[in-house]
Amino acid sequence: MRRGPLSILFASLLMASCGGGSSGTEGGTGGAPGTGGAQTGGQTGNTTGGQSGTAGAGTGGSSSTGGVPGSGGTSSRGGSGGGAGGAETGGAAGRGSGGGAGKGAGGSGGAAGATSSTGGAAGGRGGQTGAGGQTATGGKTGTGGSAGGASGCSTPPAASPLLGWAAVSGMGVTTTTGGGDATPQTVTTESALASAAGGTNAAVIYVKGVLGAGKISVGSNKTIVGLCGAEIHGHLGLGGSSNVIIRNIKIVGYGVGNCALDPDYDSSVGCSSGNDAVTVNGASHHLWFDHCDISDGTDGNLDITNGSDFVTVSWTKFHYTPRSDNSGSDSTGANGHRFSNLIGASDGLSIDVGHLNVTWHHDWWADNVNQRMPRTRAGKIHVFNNLFTATGDSYCTNAGDASHLLVEDNAYIGVKDPLQPDSNGDMLARNNLFTNTSGTTTASGTGFTPPYSATPDPASGVEAAVKAGAGPQ
Repeated sequence: MRRGPLSILFASLLMASCGGGSSGTEGGTGGAPGTGGAQTGGQTGNTTGGQSGTAGAGTGGSSSTGGVPGSGGTSSRGGSGGGAGGAETGGAAGRGSGGGAGKGAGGSGGAAGATSSTGGAAGGRGGQTGAGGQTATGGKTGTGGSAGGASGCSTPPAASPLLGWAAVSGMGVTTTTGGGDATPQTVTTESALASAAGGTNAAVIYVKGVLGAGKISVGSNKTIVGLCGAEIHGHLGLGGSSNVIIRNIKIVGYGVGNCALDPDYDSSVGCSSGNDAVTVNGASHHLWFDHCDISDGTDGNLDITNGSDFVTVSWTKFHYTPRSDNSGSDSTGANGHRFSNLIGASDGLSIDVGHLNVTWHHDWWADNVNQRMPRTRAGKIHVFNNLFTATGDSYCTNAGDASHLLVEDNAYIGVKDPLQPDSNGDMLARNNLFTNTSGTTTASGTGFTPPYSATPDPASGVEAAVKAGAGPQ
């Protein structure tokens, strides 16, 4: 058995930040000065790649000035605030050029950090008044130009540990490694991504900026990873692909508030005539989607069908912009066909027998998802440590035709029918948390025993962990 994913999360979050850019990583809330005698000036912080903020004055201690601007180094130490509460060392070493801050300093609260002028990360924002030299944890790294700066990012955050079906040997592949140690290439246009992502040669592709809105086919042996704030709009298709990693990126389908925006939309059918944001089919296998944000697929957000197998989806957020689906033979009306994740296209397909094995962990089904979180067929599907907050939904987790589900240590909050075990499916649910839910909350099938080690963390900590860690970092 290995260490639980929650304990891994906090270590990963401290390591993962994108260096450089127009604004720094948001720091934590520093503690307030103590109430004893005044302290003059406070300490001056060292920096090697980013500025420290200027600490604010507090009762019993005067303000102190942080370190001088850096010039794109690999780590930084924030300046300490003055005050009788006692200052504490600033952030841990950043990653990549111009490193980011880690944990915020203790001591007196400071003012907002200045902006680095030469590519280093800016100093952390000073804390608010607190009590007696309390140390606080630094804030999350921002994405895009506002914090981290897409124009300055050159190194992505570290990957999470690979858990689940994508790590299991089968179909001629031992585990999922993507492009491996191939020299990274950075793409900034849709055409460049399409060219780099095709074929079977090993490739590590860094996506920079906002790309769209077309259709990209992803071949085999690829790692596609977003630099700070990267987005792909349109459709990604993995058909007959193997050994692929897609991580740290936002993927937006065509159907943002209106399915008719999809180039393949047919009004005589409705939203289901359009494209998924991501489609996995054609017996694709050994795929890992990690720390993504996937939304507004016209048909689905991420669908896995037609004999595909050995898939892990981790730390990923799914959601929709509000929309309706009022025309066509497959119309869903006010539900808007906001159906997030389908496993198996229809009942009884021979190509699916023995396949469609998928692990979902630390994922977040959020705003305006109506159903399919996921909707399943045929496979052995492990759903653990996920968060469900899609208020107004129809149902959440389904066990459909010939599927076997193990659903454990998830948090269902404010949703309807958290569990939907069909008569032709099998679901074992245990240790889940249900808060302000209605409908079915029990399922006592046989489930299955995963052929890999994964120890779920208690459901009580899932909401905080997933909200802090899901999506691009």
